[in-house]
Amino acid sequence: MSKPVRVLFFSILKDITGVPNLEMDMPDGATVQGLKDALVQKIPGLRNALDTAVVSINLEFAFDEDPLPEKAEVAFFPPVSGGSEFPTITLVTEDEIEINDLVAQITLPTTGAACIFTGVVRGVTKRGDPHETVRLEYEAYAPMAEAKMKQVADEIRQKYPVVEGIAIVQRVGLLLPKEPTTLVACTSAHRDDGVFEAARYGIDRLKEIVPVWKKEVGPNGGAWVEGKYHPGKED
Repeated sequence: MSKPVRVLFFSILKDITGVPNLEMDMPDGATVQGLKDALVQKIPGLRNALDTAVVSINLEFAFDEDPLPEKAEVAFFPPVSGGSEFPTITLVTEDEIEINDLVAQITLPTTGAACIFTGVVRGVTKRGDPHETVRLEYEAYAPMAEAKMKQVADEIRQKYPVVEGIAIVQRVGLLLPKEPTTLVACTSAHRDDGVFEAARYGIDRLKEIVPVWKKEVGPNGGAWVEGKYHPGKED
């Protein structure tokens, strides 16, 4: 008899496999080691990575001799970096954005520059269709939004490797004119090594792929504001 096992890959293991997950049929009594062997047979390039990978079964750490239970979800990932020297903050919150506190959290002894973008509720719009805004009501698909914020941070680090700290924060709920709605902040050693471009990239990318919506309410009622960017498979 065999049973299906859902296998998840993260970080470098996902790069090697080319997929975030796959399904494996394993015989009854199979162990973590047996699953590793089967994976190497299927994807030989995994051999070295699996030797040092951390394993979890159904959200609990697991080891080579552990049996695979029914409906097992097995994750493989490299050792967690934990105390990385490069802090990253991604957050969806109803609380006020504390700009100084967030910048302090992503500032290191080597930091010499911080570029901060903060979106603010605009009470009067003069460009395009002039109008008045009484309030904005923000809504987010929070788990996916935070995951996509992490993706944006990863993209920033890939494009601008000199960046040290990154903070990406989005407020939800009812916000009034002059209140900050979102923050993207990047720190680096020097102002001329891409930190401006990194922060700009972060806010532009957030507007493309992070699932957050706003309802704009004026004196005569409100309407949801829809974006124009449709994410593709590469997003």
